[in-house]
Amino acid sequence: MAASVDNRQFRRLEPAMNGVYTPLKPGPTLSHRPVKHVLVDHGHDSSSEDEDNETNHYKDMIIKSNNELESSILDPKDGATADNWIERNPSMVRLTGKHPFNSEAPLNRLMHHGFITPVPLHYVRNHGAVPKASWDDWTVEVTGLVKRPMKLTMDQLVNEFKSREFPITLVCAGNRRKEQNMTKQTIGFNWGAAAVSTSVWRGVPLRDVLKRCGIFSKKDGALNACFEGADNLPGGGGSKYGTSIKKEFAMDPARDIILAYMQNGERLAPDHGFPVRLIIPGFIGGRMVKWLKRIIVTTKESESYYHYKDNRVLPSRVDAELANGEAWWYKPEYIINELNINSVITTPCHEEILPLNSSTTQRPYTLRGYAYSGAGKKVTRVEVTLDGGETWQVCTLDHPEKPNKYGKFWCWCFWSLEVEVLDLLGAEEIAVRAWDETHNTQPEKLIWNVMGMMNNCWFRVKSNVCKPHKGEIGIVFEHPTLPGNQSGGWMAKERHLEKSTDANQTLKKSVSSPFMNTASTTFPMSEVKKHNSSDSAWIVVHGHIYDCTRFLKDHPGGLDSILINAGSDCTEEFEAIHSDKAKKLLEDFRIGELIVTDYASDSSTSSPHNSVHGASNMSSLAPIKEVAPSKPVALVPSEKIPCRLIKKTSLSHDVRLFRFALPSEDHVLGLPIGKHIFLCATIDDKLCMRAYTPTSTIDEVGHFDLVIKVYFKGLHPKFPNGGLMSQYLDSLPLESVVDVKGPLGHIEYTGRGNFLVHGKPKFAKKLAMLAGGTGITPIFQVIQAILKDTEDETEMYVVYANRTEEDILLREELDGWAKKHDRLKVWYVVQESIRDEWEYSVGFITESILREHVPEGSSDTLALACGPPPMIQFAVQSNLEKMNYDIKDSLLVF
Repeated sequence: MAASVDNRQFRRLEPAMNGVYTPLKPGPTLSHRPVKHVLVDHGHDSSSEDEDNETNHYKDMIIKSNNELESSILDPKDGATADNWIERNPSMVRLTGKHPFNSEAPLNRLMHHGFITPVPLHYVRNHGAVPKASWDDWTVEVTGLVKRPMKLTMDQLVNEFKSREFPITLVCAGNRRKEQNMTKQTIGFNWGAAAVSTSVWRGVPLRDVLKRCGIFSKKDGALNACFEGADNLPGGGGSKYGTSIKKEFAMDPARDIILAYMQNGERLAPDHGFPVRLIIPGFIGGRMVKWLKRIIVTTKESESYYHYKDNRVLPSRVDAELANGEAWWYKPEYIINELNINSVITTPCHEEILPLNSSTTQRPYTLRGYAYSGAGKKVTRVEVTLDGGETWQVCTLDHPEKPNKYGKFWCWCFWSLEVEVLDLLGAEEIAVRAWDETHNTQPEKLIWNVMGMMNNCWFRVKSNVCKPHKGEIGIVFEHPTLPGNQSGGWMAKERHLEKSTDANQTLKKSVSSPFMNTASTTFPMSEVKKHNSSDSAWIVVHGHIYDCTRFLKDHPGGLDSILINAGSDCTEEFEAIHSDKAKKLLEDFRIGELIVTDYASDSSTSSPHNSVHGASNMSSLAPIKEVAPSKPVALVPSEKIPCRLIKKTSLSHDVRLFRFALPSEDHVLGLPIGKHIFLCATIDDKLCMRAYTPTSTIDEVGHFDLVIKVYFKGLHPKFPNGGLMSQYLDSLPLESVVDVKGPLGHIEYTGRGNFLVHGKPKFAKKLAMLAGGTGITPIFQVIQAILKDTEDETEMYVVYANRTEEDILLREELDGWAKKHDRLKVWYVVQESIRDEWEYSVGFITESILREHVPEGSSDTLALACGPPPMIQFAVQSNLEKMNYDIKDSLLVF
């Protein structure tokens, strides 16, 4: 469905008689009748002149802000994503890489525009790709416990209901989360202090829509209103974004809940829910479903994955493992609905320098910031301390909005305080706290929780004396953090100092850097980039620099896994695929810190029978071709290559063939035989990387194939969530883009019995090939290469284990090759068989099975293995040792 957002402008609104508004200037022709509007309808008693003044005030703010704003663009960062059609402001700080788009404005820019935030600078929280929508085709279904279920078109919503329009502040529950992540990593990404924005929203009251549909009474079971969006998301194995609120909230006229279709006088932007979204003033943003498609009145709360696995504040002792193991997500007392009290210092901004001279010291300096509370509670007091809380000064408050007729305040306010410059000179930090009308205030210290939500401790800005100019001193101010992966802030510095002190005794020299031996050594990124080879391999993780040269030969994943990131900041990739044990081991290789000069699951633990590889469908063997030098190679070490999904075929109920297009029709993948690639995707706000081995031929031009087993949630008791990446891929629509990185792996087959293992040659005339589940694919790739070379006489003996016959991948190809080629023998082992005529083994791989179907260990025999770790440890290694295999030298595990 094509997007029809080009003509979404309604233009600004000009006040008219009795509260009805018409377009200020001729705009695009609209496909609906005139709209009944009540702009800034607070419901309080005031004169018509007062109402007009307030209306014009907001309108003037919007016009002024938009005139100061640069044009949005089709950002090149979105070029290879499903959002490549959306124009965005280039100044927005991206928090989750290229995709999905989660962003906030630089804090100083946000504050520059004041009370009303321009739409392009409004923070964005997307869980996946933005749905393409058409105003004319869109409907909102109201169903469940209602007497008259309906599907309402956008024109019906606009024309058949009285609309409301008033300013509302939206806040993500993760606002200021990076402060928590600097204390201890949460499961959420790094929001700064700008996950807050205010717009003038127009829409129809939710209660009016539900009344029109005849909502049942609580006595008849109508206890909750559930909301569902149109976005297709990976959470819970594939779902829509959904949540719910209590019926009494939905029907409360004092809460001003609306189905919004306009923002700052224009139709909604794609990132903000075009064509319609839910707005619940005073609630966290996570309850305000965008791209709204369904409203379901129910007895139970929403059963959406995102209703339970998001927007909770769990006790500090509960980590992710405990939350999953003890079902903390489902305890109702930890759900977040209404915002808490919060305040932030915005002036001075981060790294602002206040020079100290005869001019600046003769006049006060004005501190500024914002504050907000939830549930319509008015912020009544903001205080600042310059002495760590010993004394507090009360600030001046500016509330640009008026309350609604129930006395509710839905927007942020601004505070300011004049202080003497000499007092700032004597202060080590500035801290702020706010109070609301129920005397709730902010805690002094940060309270960590696993989701990193609702952080509202005192906001602290540190100050230090500096020398910005020759002969002059000044005060430099530092905020606690900078959003996203930006380095900077006093919390980052303190964290680095703590880690440096702890790790100082464990730092070791590398042969590639004999002159470095202290944690205080610092290097610019330009120096790090020079160390990008096996002679000297440096990486950056969380601002620390590590020399991994000594570890290249010992890395379990092969030296490629390090060299592919050498000379770069690989924080995100490292966090995505490494265990806590690996993170601790990394400390032995730390050599210094990065100088920052610019501040501008399908794993062995989440899927049954899982290895690091996938599979592909091959029906025939073609002769080996030499890849012509003119064919460009897609894979570039250390870079992610965007590849489009162009074909998806179901081979069985849980096996899919995925075909990905290379950057051009002339490209070959460039993957050596025996190695693998990483597929990279952001799933549930975290980078997920999984290794797969394509089994399309190495000289395939223009695309590559993967056949992947999908581990669905709820099917295996040990893995209730199923496989993260496989479910994500299964739900991925055609033309979606996935990043590919490689080649990786420590084993490479170079032909005619020759291998390179960690760069060292090995040779075999006979190969024992042992695979489990999806681990068949690297084995398959080697078989394919051997059979395609008529002069390769290597003998292959395959034992392939699975749970059932239906789980066997690529059986047709394997059986066909075995019948055609005497040098290939294939034997299957399944845990259980449903066929009486099953002619292969039942149970597990045993010594007797191996003795019967693979050769005895010898100097010209190697064993190749790929499968789940328990299979390798208990079925492969122990039994091969009994057959005279040297496990350290003759067993190659992919």
